[in-house]
Amino acid sequence: MRSPAAQVVAALRERGESVGTAESLTGGLVCAALTDVPGASAAVRGAVVAYAAAVKEAVLGVPAQVVSEHGTVSQECAEAMALGGARALGVDWCVATTGVAGPDPSEGHPVGTVHLALAHGEQVVGHQVLTLRGLRDDIRAGTVTAALELLRGRLTEGLSAARGTVEVRPAATASAAPGRHGDGMTTDTDTRREDEEG
Repeated sequence: MRSPAAQVVAALRERGESVGTAESLTGGLVCAALTDVPGASAAVRGAVVAYAAAVKEAVLGVPAQVVSEHGTVSQECAEAMALGGARALGVDWCVATTGVAGPDPSEGHPVGTVHLALAHGEQVVGHQVLTLRGLRDDIRAGTVTAALELLRGRLTEGLSAARGTVEVRPAATASAAPGRHGDGMTTDTDTRREDEEG
């Protein structure tokens, strides 16, 4: 079976559309996963890594009011990042990541809180909040997986697959419970998310 990244690239190529990423805690890892796919250059335009709040505002156009009122670990910030990334990169689709990878809490949010947002043109069409377990690398890897699944789901399955809450545990400790994906991911119906400072 093809990886989520390969499925995303294939779907975009078939549709003649493009994608970019706006990343905070993942530091460009989502875009790196996409560009690992042969033929990705036909669909992937690039990434904006906006680790600091000032860069989120200056490069992605996240309103200062969003940062001051909601913080960088918020649904509002993630959605503004996705919309700003789509404009800055000139792409049809943009997925944004922001959250707390650790080792310390940030903005009152515990380690492992992550927000994802997906923009299509000038509209936000997906949002997820993740609660991730494990070490810093586990949290970043789980965020990449969830971001690719969010994008893949929206491209191939429609809007119903693009919203919700996801909990991810490291593969070594994830149990194979009913309703759990093979990568240790569970979903429910909440619609929040969190971002990493920086």
